[in-house]
Formats: sequence, structure tokens, C-alpha cells
Amino acid sequence: MNVSVAARLPHAPEEVWRLLTDWERQSRWMRDAASVRVLTERREGNGVQLAVRTRVLWVPLFTERLEVVAWEPPRRLVIAHRSFVRGIGVWRVDPVPGGSMFRWVEEISLPVPVLGWIALAVYKPVMRRLMRGATRNLRRLGAS
Repeated sequence: MNVSVAARLPHAPEEVWRLLTDWERQSRWMRDAASVRVLTERREGNGVQLAVRTRVLWVPLFTERLEVVAWEPPRRLVIAHRSFVRGIGVWRVDPVPGGSMFRWVEEISLPVPVLGWIALAVYKPVMRRLMRGATRNLRRLGAS
């Protein structure tokens, strides 16, 4: 399943990057993340691992393990889903007049043939709404 959103943010790319990589505070803008913990000593760069307590339909159902696989501050961050959910999420931040263009793409799958595809197809509109809401929340959080 592929879901993507894009939004103009009134913050410089460096500010957007700071918000994106403030791991433990991601739940302030990403409503499907109940909590985020850094599992590695390092907090920056490739190899950073995260445990994200994830909500599905607003209920915290499982803890997902994520790993940073591309770190290009303040422009691009790629995170691999390493648990039951597989795939990658890409955050791209490009400078535009008056702020940044933030693009978020999630390319995920479930390892259950047919049923995984059906579950993701049903969940896709919810995920798109969550991602759009997260970008609105990022817009409000900057400079705080």
C-alpha cells in the first residue's frame, strides 16, 4: 500500500527537521503514535532504532520497531518498518518561499497473503486522514 501527503509548512527546513526528529515528542503531532522510545544510544543518523506504540483506529494495539535507513538533514529521512508492518516511510523537506514543502510517503505491507492486502486497503483512507492531520499538527507546532 502506498499513501502520500504533501503540505506547505510556514517553517524553515531546519525547524521542520527538528520537529520530525524530536522522537519522544512525535506523539504531539502524529496521533497514531501513542508513544515513541529511542532504543539506541545514538539519536541521529542511520541505524537509530525506535519503538513506537501504535494506535490502530485510536486504540494502542502494538509496538512497532522502526529503523532510520537514510539520514540527510534537513532534507530527507527514510525509516524502515521492521515489525509486523513492513516497508518504508519517507519524509522529504524542501525549501520554498516562506517555509518548506513537506512530503510524506508510506509504502507498507503486511506479511499475510491476501488478508494483509485487504486489511491495508480498508485502512488506507484512515491512514491518509491521519497523515493529513499530522501535517496540520506540524504546521501548528513549529517555533514552539
